[in-house]
Amino acid sequence: MGPFVAAAVVAGAFLGHAGAIPPSLTRSLDTVTTLLLGVLLFFVGVQVGGNRQAWQVVQRFGVRVLLLPLAVAAGSLAGAVAAGALLRMPLTDAGAVGAGFGWYSFSAVLLSRLHSPQLGALAFLANVLRELLAMAVTPYVARYIGRIAAVAPGGATTMDVTLPIVAKAAGEDAAVLAFLSGAVLSLLVPLLVPLFVL
Repeated sequence: MGPFVAAAVVAGAFLGHAGAIPPSLTRSLDTVTTLLLGVLLFFVGVQVGGNRQAWQVVQRFGVRVLLLPLAVAAGSLAGAVAAGALLRMPLTDAGAVGAGFGWYSFSAVLLSRLHSPQLGALAFLANVLRELLAMAVTPYVARYIGRIAAVAPGGATTMDVTLPIVAKAAGEDAAVLAFLSGAVLSLLVPLLVPLFVL
């Protein structure tokens, strides 16, 4: 999925720079983007609602199941703001990038619309890098820090792309928590990202 998305972005940038997209089409991009984001969020909801094992965990642990994704969110935002301070970028911009929680396809488009294409591109690169790093470090986190901690690196991607890695490295119980954590973080992205830039 990652290489496909990266290729699509590069192709779009090339065609946009070359002026190959008719102005009549570019004027309707906001509407098309909004519709596609709505469809994407609808299917996130379908995936969350359809996972019966995850709902059983919610029933067993109750509201405590939210502590893990909230801790991941807090750590992600703190790390993004600290990195933004080191890079001397506005802390609200850094927080907005960090609030993507690894969901590069959504956060990049959202920030491009709400702020600027430059911040959208930064969100895309930062969150793709987070996903790639999660794939590399999750097995080591599970082995040396703990199975529950292995849920953290992937952020929102533990709901889909990095879920098999968590399951293999930390076991099926951690995989259910990873799915729930990724689902909660995915739901937080459209709420938190605009808070930083509006």
